[in-house]
Amino acid sequence: MAAPSEYVSRTRENRDREAIAEESNRIQGWIQMKLVVRTLSLLSLVACMISPMGSAQAVTEIGGEKIVTLTRTPSSTTKPEFTSITILPGRGMELQQVTANFPGKGKVDVLASPDLAESAKMLDKDDTENGDLGYRLGSAFLVPYPNRIRGKLSADGKTLTTEWQGKTITLPANNIGKNADAERHAMHGLILKAKATDVKVTKILGGQKVTAIFHAGDFGGHWLSKTDLVYSISLTADAVDATIVARNVGDEPEPMAIGWHPYFNLPSGDRTQARLHIPGSELATVDNYDNVFPTGKLIPVEGQYDLRAPDGKPLDNNFYDDNWSKLERKNGAVTVKVIDPAAHYGVDIMGLSPEIKTIQAYAPPTKQFVAIEHQYNFGDPFGKVWGSMDTGMITLKPGQSTKWHVRLHVFVP
Repeated sequence: MAAPSEYVSRTRENRDREAIAEESNRIQGWIQMKLVVRTLSLLSLVACMISPMGSAQAVTEIGGEKIVTLTRTPSSTTKPEFTSITILPGRGMELQQVTANFPGKGKVDVLASPDLAESAKMLDKDDTENGDLGYRLGSAFLVPYPNRIRGKLSADGKTLTTEWQGKTITLPANNIGKNADAERHAMHGLILKAKATDVKVTKILGGQKVTAIFHAGDFGGHWLSKTDLVYSISLTADAVDATIVARNVGDEPEPMAIGWHPYFNLPSGDRTQARLHIPGSELATVDNYDNVFPTGKLIPVEGQYDLRAPDGKPLDNNFYDDNWSKLERKNGAVTVKVIDPAAHYGVDIMGLSPEIKTIQAYAPPTKQFVAIEHQYNFGDPFGKVWGSMDTGMITLKPGQSTKWHVRLHVFVP
């Protein structure tokens, strides 16, 4: 046992150590608190710097009109469901994106399209006078003509003239191939930069719907008579429906054809194994894959162009920019399938209007998409190569209307 004097000395020594330790802890705590305060202040400063930039980058308008997004929450844990549609009223009601939820996989982009920021750059900054970048993403609607129209080129190369029932039509010569001998022509309609009016979003059973009107008139002086276009695009778990009603509100007959230009995504990124089904038994031959002008000849499908098998054929490394006709309908619909087995993903594209006479498919081997265009007409529908054949352009007399209707459905193959 220690002596009393030794005990007192040790006690004082312990107290001194405890005091020193306490002071050291207090100082360390103050230092740590100061570091925390400094860190929080720095983070706050960074957040203040970033926040305005983030707000500036948020895209709410394209084409000078507010973007419309239809949404719904998926309810099934066993089957895929559509969840959103992003629509651009300032660009002819173009579908910028469609999304679906696949259980176990999550959100899938149905359309091959850049994000909104890049889409805004393409359409608001980089686009042509005619809006030609509109049919390079998502899905543009094509009115009053899908596909190509040839004609006599003006001296400045900006317009061309063609004829319908003895009347002259002047169109923008907005497209040309890449080859030296390529011919400038008109392509994909006159509403790529059109702005919608009366845009309304409403609730429907299981989802949402947007409606809009275009008082297209004579399409900027390029068409006959006057036309109103009424749009309806709806979102439910099982379907995306798009309809356009074109009505002749003028005082003379007019030709009319309607289509769209959707780029369907291949989620796996492996194009070679993706499969395409098109229920068409005839193919329109073309001069080449640069102009892609029809020759006026229809031939039976064979080889890589015979895609009538229920699950179609693999895309492999085949190039397509072709038009199928003599379409088989089931339950009134012309249904094309894009199937991506590696992603356990598939989409049906159903043409419900009896006026849909042809399917144009565009699928370059270097891209991870397939464009499937349900349209009324063959390419160059006013062309003399067709002779007296019905090329799918319909005639609307004053007061008459026509309805184009396509439906999407996603599934697990």
